[in-house]
Amino acid sequence: MTIFSTSTSAFFERSRSGMTALRLQAEALQQQLGSGERLQRSSDDPVAASRLRNLARADRLTQIDTANAERAATDLTLTDSTLAAFASTLTRARELAVQAGSDTLTTDQRAAIGAELEQIHGHLVSLANARDSAGHSLFGGETAGDAYTIDGSGNAVYLGTGSASELSLGDGQSVTRGLTGPEFLNFDPGTGPTDTFAVIRDLALALGGASADPAQSARDALGALSGALDSVTTSQTVVGTRLAWIDFVTTRHEDLGELRATEEADLGGTDIASTVARLQEALVVLEASQASFAKLAGLSLFNSLN
Repeated sequence: MTIFSTSTSAFFERSRSGMTALRLQAEALQQQLGSGERLQRSSDDPVAASRLRNLARADRLTQIDTANAERAATDLTLTDSTLAAFASTLTRARELAVQAGSDTLTTDQRAAIGAELEQIHGHLVSLANARDSAGHSLFGGETAGDAYTIDGSGNAVYLGTGSASELSLGDGQSVTRGLTGPEFLNFDPGTGPTDTFAVIRDLALALGGASADPAQSARDALGALSGALDSVTTSQTVVGTRLAWIDFVTTRHEDLGELRATEEADLGGTDIASTVARLQEALVVLEASQASFAKLAGLSLFNSLN
């Protein structure tokens, strides 16, 4: 009687274990189909799991680099548009200087041109104090406040730092996110270092009566105004080059991201066709096992004796 009991218990235990394993296998396959991921835990494939972690880490770092690139692109785009406004304003100032250089103008007409140049001076200072995407000074380097202020003598004085910050783009690449005011407003027209603000203001004062020969002062200022305009357009080229570099690096990040996504799918993704076939096989075997168990469990020694 003991032998029969032990054999029966072992039969039920083996059957239960076998069907439980088949059920767990089917559930795991169904989970893979639902999640699209082949690996449920690192122990399923340690090598693939390690590589997937490295790929995920690279994706997170790329997200940071992409955010930096977007910020740099935004600030450089703002810089470019503001430089375009500088160029347009300086072109107008040069046109006024050409007019003021004519000997046919009256003193009052030159004074009116001087007054407009004073307004242009104020407008240029306003442009120089433009803000970046974070609300900080666009041309003040690392300073949060205004890049320029007007001192007691009416001169524009730079308040910012020596350079703009650099932002990492990943893989050891970086880009300077903007320009400082002196980088494009300070220049040497051949007569010594000066800045755009001083050129505009000196001409405005000369036309307002500070010069004994305002027409000659206007003609003398043409070279400096051309130099100021050249400095701005050169800086526009620099900014355009930086934007092109950001586009190149961003495209490269996108390409590498697509390659990582493909590798992640190959390593950890579910092969739908294969997994469906294995699930169907497991369900068929489980169903057959359950049917066989039910039939064998209903048999007894008395059935054999009939």
